[in-house]
Amino acid sequence: MIRLALSVIVLMVFLIGCGTKSTVVLLPNPDGSIGEIEVASETGSQRLTQANQVTEVKNQNSEPSTPEILSDNEITRTFGEVIAISPEPPENFILYFKFDSSALSSQSENLLPAIIKAIKARKSSEIEIVVSGHTDRVGDKVYNITLSLKRANNVKNKLVSLGVDAAIIEVTSHGEGNPLIKTADNVSESRNRRVEVTVK
Repeated sequence: MIRLALSVIVLMVFLIGCGTKSTVVLLPNPDGSIGEIEVASETGSQRLTQANQVTEVKNQNSEPSTPEILSDNEITRTFGEVIAISPEPPENFILYFKFDSSALSSQSENLLPAIIKAIKARKSSEIEIVVSGHTDRVGDKVYNITLSLKRANNVKNKLVSLGVDAAIIEVTSHGEGNPLIKTADNVSESRNRRVEVTVK
């Protein structure tokens, strides 16, 4: 069994041999940050917290091996083929909006080229883009669902106008139900007036 300790892990590589042996390696995120992972069997567990740290589990009844750190060359030699075919991690962008409006802030408007660049850089032929609209808690809940949908569709339309295939864009609307910053009802919070774009 493998339990995630934090959700900031960029990649885990599992190599299954002729038996049931599994190898888990913790690689750095693209920005260089490191997450954590706990690898557990029925008899014990090990926590990986450092870049290129690796452990092995021979079978369900054996404890994970003491973690060791591999050099970049050892990582490439041992896991290079698996890494090459692994899916790229999603890229996330947050765009902010003017109060009670589906118009992007000028700063967020300037982020659109970075989103297009991220989409074009994807190596996978099966790209998926999720555009999720949100509001703050000012106003009626039903109104905010509609407003967040307008915001998401505005971003979708801008991406399509910049050459993105509409068929790969999924639009969702959360209204005030999933805030970045929790507030009381009817409190204005600019960071909650947003659209999140995830490029997978």
